Amino acid sequence: MKRFVLCLASFLMLIGLTDAKQPNILFVFSDDHAPQAIGAYGSKINQTPNLDRIANEGAIFRNSFCANSICGPSRACILTGKHSHKNGFLHNGNRFDGSQMTFPKLMQEAGYQTAIIGKWHLGTDPVGFDHWEVLPGQGSYYNPDFLQMDGKKKRYDGYCTDIITENTLKWLKEDRDPEKPFIMMCQHKAPHRNWSPPPRYYSLYNDVTIAEPDTLFDDWSGRSELLKQNEMSIANHLSWSHDMKFHGENYFPAHFSGAHNNGEYNRMTDAQKAAWDEAYEPQNQDFITRMKAGEYTDKQVIQWKYQRYIKDYLRCIQAVDDSVGSLLGYLDETGLAKDTIVIYSSDQGFYLGEHGWYDKRWMFEESLRMPFLVRWPGIIDAGVDSTAMIQNIDYGPTFLDVAGAQVPAEMQGRSMVELLKNQGKPSANWRDAIYYAYYENAAVHNVPLHDGVRNDRYKLMFFPRTREWNLFDLQTDPQEMTSVHKDPNYASILAGLQKRYRDLRQFYDVNTAVIPGTRGDEPNWAKRDREMTQKAKQGNVDLAFIGDSITQGWEGAGKDVWEKYYGKRKTINLGIGGDRTEHIIWRLTHGNLGKIQPKVAVLMIGTNNTGHFDQDPAQVAAGVQEILNILADKLPDTKVVLQGIFPRGDGPLDAKRLNNIAINQMIRRMADGSRVHFLEIGDQFLEADGTISKKIMPDKLHLSPEGYERWAKALEPSLVELGL
Repeated sequence: MKRFVLCLASFLMLIGLTDAKQPNILFVFSDDHAPQAIGAYGSKINQTPNLDRIANEGAIFRNSFCANSICGPSRACILTGKHSHKNGFLHNGNRFDGSQMTFPKLMQEAGYQTAIIGKWHLGTDPVGFDHWEVLPGQGSYYNPDFLQMDGKKKRYDGYCTDIITENTLKWLKEDRDPEKPFIMMCQHKAPHRNWSPPPRYYSLYNDVTIAEPDTLFDDWSGRSELLKQNEMSIANHLSWSHDMKFHGENYFPAHFSGAHNNGEYNRMTDAQKAAWDEAYEPQNQDFITRMKAGEYTDKQVIQWKYQRYIKDYLRCIQAVDDSVGSLLGYLDETGLAKDTIVIYSSDQGFYLGEHGWYDKRWMFEESLRMPFLVRWPGIIDAGVDSTAMIQNIDYGPTFLDVAGAQVPAEMQGRSMVELLKNQGKPSANWRDAIYYAYYENAAVHNVPLHDGVRNDRYKLMFFPRTREWNLFDLQTDPQEMTSVHKDPNYASILAGLQKRYRDLRQFYDVNTAVIPGTRGDEPNWAKRDREMTQKAKQGNVDLAFIGDSITQGWEGAGKDVWEKYYGKRKTINLGIGGDRTEHIIWRLTHGNLGKIQPKVAVLMIGTNNTGHFDQDPAQVAAGVQEILNILADKLPDTKVVLQGIFPRGDGPLDAKRLNNIAINQMIRRMADGSRVHFLEIGDQFLEADGTISKKIMPDKLHLSPEGYERWAKALEPSLVELGL
């Protein structure tokens, strides 16, 4: 009898599993949609009834965050469930590696039809989708082109948001297999810059003045000085034509950037241009007339630009809200609503004049936050309002969990299914903080590389460029106007957040030593990098030195020694002072190798990883290994002399010297005796008692002419042995 009961129970479980229906997923994703421009999030400047419907019939997440606030990286984080440093897509301009694990591939294995229509922005064709039709690059608002699965490009007449919606509905209605569950990713370009609205909304908001944010005239004091170097302010960086929609000559270059024509206008038909000009030109000409008459103060010009910007931005959003309404209507009409999870999100938030900015990137709240609205009939109660901390790396694991598929261990995000079933209330083991990292440096808008952590009250940012912390108390300073990192009252909080920062970096396997990094924001570095790249393009090199200031010093204190030993050899110096392993990685993959195919490369790097951050030896060694991997890939016939990092500091027990010794112990094992040869000559620079003479290293780090003579003599036998 007992055996019969067990068998019956097993059979009933099997029946239950077989009959459990996998829900459809409609994932609507826009670009740069700030939560503060959604009614459900409390917008005071616009109304979004269709988006609000998702929240009203399901859940709104107040603490939804991105992992890297920029278009392509956010999408890569979602596809892989990994932070940018693990999925390899650090910044726009990278190319997504479609061979890696992504949730769409796994959804296909779980029996789902997968489709994506709209913005992609990852540089390679989508993989893991049964159907895709995506915009090339950023795409266009008017008469957009779409890349097709057959490799061709198709142009549609009309407005991009509407076309994406129509094509999404066509697939849902006509092209999918109704016997299979689906995940449809409807991905809008809007409301991305340059905020070109559809004709039906040209006059929307014409009769109102949009309320300005409190921080529109932020002077960026009280925080890192790096904020003042930004190039994304409404006051100084909106362009005459591309952003502000003027034609012809820029009459006021002190107030408007002259760069960028309005490419959207250039794509329009004559009829579209006529409608556009009818809407914009009267306002444009009125502004120009008043400006020439001296009627606007500098402050009033900024306010005018804000109104032009924010109204166009909101008009684009209104078309997105229309799209959501159409999609929800289709689900209602067909009865699919009860079996379909609907999610609305965006790749990051956006500055709507807060801190005087447009765009995103910074770890401040306005761009860190992402909207996340979800409706799951029968699972999520209507009107759920959650403050649980979620992140875009959680989307992939959630989709897989919904499908009944296993979530790969390599995904760094967590499934939100349990959280959703618990009406947005996090369990005791849900995350207490999120980790954020932004990797573009010296790029558009001049936002520096930075990372940090945020918990339910505090936010900690770290800026490697200046090696400084900023700490914000979001309860007492929700607009993040003053960093309290130096306030003694917050000393214990700073220490605690720094500990959490280190722990989360370790948990997510963040090793800056292997993550490509540029110092292009530093004029001298950028100049030398360009010069080396130009020289490398000429080729004809037998010997290449690769490293930091000690290598660059061959052109300074070591100049005469260089001429003596290498003047008659075909040699190139690829050293830049201050570089760490991550900068070498960036340079070698961004042109510094040019056309050179040297017989021998001499590599020494890592002392700045020690000197700047006391970085763990294993992490630095991993950076050295990555450099060796790059050289093996790009210069397979080049022999490498891997030099042990030179000693530094006052004596044998100097902490930074010990760190370098530990690195050398690890990297010596990277020598294979064939392509890579390890050379440790540190003893050449030490006195008998282990100290360093100022005659050899005046600052206990950099070499004197005598130091370079000793280096050259110790290196010469290896070069000769390798054929030089």
